[in-house]
Amino acid sequence: MSRDRQLRRIRRPSLPGGAPWRAPLALAVGLMLAAGGSAATPARPVRLSSGQADSLRAASVAARADAEKTLRESPTSYLAAVARTDFGERTSLVVGHAADCDLRVDDPELADHHLRVTVTGDSFHVVALDDTAHFLARGAPVRDARLPPSFVRVGRFTIRLSHQRFPALIVFDPKSPHFASYHGLDWFPYDPDYRFVARLTPNRHADTTIIMSTRGNARRAVLAGWFELLVQGTPVRLEAHRLLEPGVDERSVSVFFRDATTGHGTYGVGRYVDPERLADGTWVVDLNDAYNPACATSPYYNCPIPSKANTLKIAIRAGEKDSHYSSH
Repeated sequence: MSRDRQLRRIRRPSLPGGAPWRAPLALAVGLMLAAGGSAATPARPVRLSSGQADSLRAASVAARADAEKTLRESPTSYLAAVARTDFGERTSLVVGHAADCDLRVDDPELADHHLRVTVTGDSFHVVALDDTAHFLARGAPVRDARLPPSFVRVGRFTIRLSHQRFPALIVFDPKSPHFASYHGLDWFPYDPDYRFVARLTPNRHADTTIIMSTRGNARRAVLAGWFELLVQGTPVRLEAHRLLEPGVDERSVSVFFRDATTGHGTYGVGRYVDPERLADGTWVVDLNDAYNPACATSPYYNCPIPSKANTLKIAIRAGEKDSHYSSH
């Protein structure tokens, strides 16, 4: 996904003997297809040796520790978010210390009218307004910059230039009071039976579709295709979408889903998985990587809502649980 995607993905280890971790998985799928399988045959969990499974568990533990550290300490942690202003019908917003600014930032280091942000197509034009004002873009002080969806710094604050075709500015404060609510994150134990290598059955009529979001916006996407998986003995079809938004990799897909645990141990809106494409065209779909959208932690985000087609009757007891940060 987007930059809303502050993904907590598992770093993939090399397998015993130094072989890349992907190779045995792609080989297993190739053997299945050679034996008469097809893209429509539900993929079974990948068979792993005990050493391979242990390596993935260790990588999962490390990635989850990194996710907690990011949430606890990062200046752009979800807990650091303190304000959001949507552009709506406006093309420009003024940011500054004065009460009449579209986005007021209470920091004496900022000028009354510090900068103007204008949406220009898929990017942003940021200009300092006061003679003494500047901002940091890509780590350098500037007064005028055309930027993709990204971040700029003013004083101690970081401002996210969020596009998603519903542009907004999100303010992060390293002194956010929300950090005081930090109480860790929770996940199911890593289970190799939720790890698959599957082919994406392409949607041959991949027209633009609509995915609703938590702020009521109708976000445009392409239904790229489907993954057919055999999850805990039950055939499951998962839609794979690609959001049509600036900053989204055109080669990627995302799976937004609900299951029987949704609202009963996992986040009530649903969870996301970002499959990883392998060199042979297959995809790693590891449901242990299922993560909560940013909206599970902060009210200042705009997150896709899973479709009815991706509402599963079975329980996916893998991936992230609901750590109860948000009332959404």
